[in-house]
Amino acid sequence: MKILVLGGTVFLSKAITAEAVRRGHEVFCAARGASGGVPEGATLVQVDRDRPGAFDRLAGEQFDAVVDVSKYSVNWVRDAIAAFGGTTPHWTFVSSISVYADHGTGSDELLPALEDDPNEEFTSERYGGIKVASENAVREAMAGREFIVRAGLITGPGDPSDRFGYWPARMARGGKVVVPDSPDLGFQHIDARDLAQWIVFAAEERVTGTYDSTGPVMPFQMAIGEIAGATAPPGTQFVPVKESVLKELQVNPWAGPRSLPLWLPQEWAKMVGRDVSNALANGLRTRPLAETALDSLEYERGLGLDRARKAGLTAEEEQEILTAVS
Repeated sequence: MKILVLGGTVFLSKAITAEAVRRGHEVFCAARGASGGVPEGATLVQVDRDRPGAFDRLAGEQFDAVVDVSKYSVNWVRDAIAAFGGTTPHWTFVSSISVYADHGTGSDELLPALEDDPNEEFTSERYGGIKVASENAVREAMAGREFIVRAGLITGPGDPSDRFGYWPARMARGGKVVVPDSPDLGFQHIDARDLAQWIVFAAEERVTGTYDSTGPVMPFQMAIGEIAGATAPPGTQFVPVKESVLKELQVNPWAGPRSLPLWLPQEWAKMVGRDVSNALANGLRTRPLAETALDSLEYERGLGLDRARKAGLTAEEEQEILTAVS
């Protein structure tokens, strides 16, 4: 097949490109190229989706499948559809479980759709609504040729968010490890390589529809245990800290500085409790968590375990918490 990936230089889109090349497809990546190159075997076509006529360099090209991972712009999505949608048999749009309005109950109600607004700074609060509007644009235009994947937490080597990688990197240091005392919290993730495999498979087999696209739910504490089992030296000790204490000590959930990544307060618990049976029934396959942890640790070591991180606790911050609860 001839596949166009709108992206191809970072994390998921790069994994999709690599997987499509591995499976023998002809792959073109439309991207600025500012974030790096594309996997060997793919062709980079330099495109800036912020500029008028962004796809002029691909005028006249026809593709068997298009994969769009656009995060920030409904207009980007519509421009791509205008350029290629009329002749493309299969269209993948990577959305997000952030489209859901209520992460406390797991309701399927969606957020209101949001259009691009040049007067509004893009924020995490706008992200879900922009994804809703983008999904709507794809469904309306593609009319049964669309494959919409609502990704959850995406993990694995190359993750630019530093969220999942915090845990194998931290476990590898051993000692006393602060973990949230959240016995009822679940955990879901999808390794970028597994999501990439499914997206390419779906293009090959013409799988269509909208899917929550993450892995099966497991208890958060079990997930932490599996990561530690794969990456921690003997003698590593967990120190569970109650959520109320973490909040008092101004530890942030999920991501960002001074955080315990992947921990979620109860009101967000269903963000990691989505039913993925439909995705699994339609070809999604996931690897063991320990494999993702080991590969993520190798990636973290390549970056440097002592580097400044976008997410997690510094050694000093963790010691502050340990002192407070001792």
